[in-house]
Amino acid sequence: MRFSHSALAAFATLALSASPAFAAAQGGKVNLLDPHFGLMFWTILIFIGTMLILRKFAFGPILEGVRAREQALTDAMAAAQRDRAEALRLLAEQKAALEAARAEGQRFIADGRATAEAMRNEMLEQTRLQQADLLERARKEIESEKVKAVLELRREAVDLALAGAGKLIGQKLDASSDRKLVEDYLATVGAK
Repeated sequence: MRFSHSALAAFATLALSASPAFAAAQGGKVNLLDPHFGLMFWTILIFIGTMLILRKFAFGPILEGVRAREQALTDAMAAAQRDRAEALRLLAEQKAALEAARAEGQRFIADGRATAEAMRNEMLEQTRLQQADLLERARKEIESEKVKAVLELRREAVDLALAGAGKLIGQKLDASSDRKLVEDYLATVGAK
């Protein structure tokens, strides 16, 4: 590298010093449109020399850098494609998991509704059974109270009839035979 800088500097100095020298040798004024073969020779020689030096020392590292950059870009694009494919795969997995969770949630909701409906029906059936049981017990209780009330009323009626008959006759009627007679009569009256 050190040689290339010094060689390049030498060629540049030569080219700069040769142009005015040729111009001065030919007569003073420099016309850029007039061909000067000496100047052309040195310009081509300096150009070829510069190209050889650049080719040997500069173009190789530049091309290697460009190739490395191109390879890095290619690798980055391949990595980006892999990452994109991975992201798409993960997105599909997440969508599938979300759909599965949604379906499971719907299943839980449906199961909960079915369980609630079953519990509701069971509770309604229990309530109906309890209601029927309460009604049956109430009927039996009412019937039992009715029978008790009728018996109590009959006893009262017998006592009143005996008391009334005793006053009519003027003696106390309390014998069991008299009581039996009045009860039989009331039973026949109650049957009609």
